[in-house]
Amino acid sequence: MIEVVAELSRGPVFLAGEALECVVTVTNPLPPTATSASSEALAWASAQIHCQFHASESRVALPPPDSSQPDVQPESQTVLLPHRGERGQCILSTPPKILFCDLRLDPGESKSYSYSEVLPVEGPPSFRGQSVKYVYKLTIGCQRVNSPITLLRVPLRVLVLTGLQDVRFPQDEAVAPSSPFLEEDEGGKKDSWLTELAGERLMAATSCRSLHLYNISDGRGKVGTFGIFKSVYRLGEDVVGTLNLGEGTVACLQFSVSLQTEERVQPEYQRRRGAGGAPSVSHITHARHQESCLHTTRTSFSLPIPLSSTPGFCTAIVSLKWRLHFEFVTSREPGLVLLPPVEQPEPATWTGPEQVPVDTFSWDLPIKVLPTSPTLASYAAPGPSTSTITI
Repeated sequence: MIEVVAELSRGPVFLAGEALECVVTVTNPLPPTATSASSEALAWASAQIHCQFHASESRVALPPPDSSQPDVQPESQTVLLPHRGERGQCILSTPPKILFCDLRLDPGESKSYSYSEVLPVEGPPSFRGQSVKYVYKLTIGCQRVNSPITLLRVPLRVLVLTGLQDVRFPQDEAVAPSSPFLEEDEGGKKDSWLTELAGERLMAATSCRSLHLYNISDGRGKVGTFGIFKSVYRLGEDVVGTLNLGEGTVACLQFSVSLQTEERVQPEYQRRRGAGGAPSVSHITHARHQESCLHTTRTSFSLPIPLSSTPGFCTAIVSLKWRLHFEFVTSREPGLVLLPPVEQPEPATWTGPEQVPVDTFSWDLPIKVLPTSPTLASYAAPGPSTSTITI
């Protein structure tokens, strides 16, 4: 029996273009007092990162898969297929790297191996939607002699920042202050430089503040004015908005605002509704604020963007966009008054009307949501950083 442990040194969340580092430890768990006949051996072990794609058959019409590349691996085969046994299609994978060959461990002996690979920048982000799913995993394959391959899968979360794939690493200038007492390889410098560049771009895109005002009206007049200070956010930020109802000519009884994502299947992959297909557009609400606002002059709201959610993106099959979805309930009666008069000559009992004729309407305001720091996402939404399998 051999125990294989894979540990991600910095957590399971990464930015596309970063270097993933994983320590693989192979241990013979028998006590050291066991006989030498209890030694264990592995023929080889290798590691590979892949992205698995799965689409809902009721929502997405995909072309038939290529039958020339079967997803079945004979037990006698010694080729690593990281997606063996999983649903969907493998749309992206890194070249496999061999960790060791012909390893023999005595009882109680343990050996560790380091695996490092740059996450491809051309892939989609990690996403689990209603229509499609993009799932990243680090797969470690081990095999004994004359035995089937055993797979250890480590789940990953990949965030994608558009534009980084077009940036080239500078070769002739220092990208960060260096110390003569510290050694740093070229890959470490590039990874650190890419992370800093992504942070600078995210800060520049989301720190600009400028008040945007929108007049809200229905068919009978103005309801109010909505104000928001920016339209680009990062995961983990709060969407803050103000609503001024004092200037409206139509009484607003209630409003609600929802922070939503819109997942839309591209037209060429939409399944026809007449053929039993589900809707090609689905909406998920991440936060919601509702308020009764009759006689309210000004109000505000704050909606947090979950760190565990997926930023907006677009692929050939599906697109994900963010929006604020407003719903308003207004009175049909002009000059509606539902409060008792301030001055009354004699004490009297006052009751409001039992019924008020109302109208409802909705309004959508698109916003843009970008990734955040992978370290922050790892701390706020921790996932498993260690995976274990026994062979």
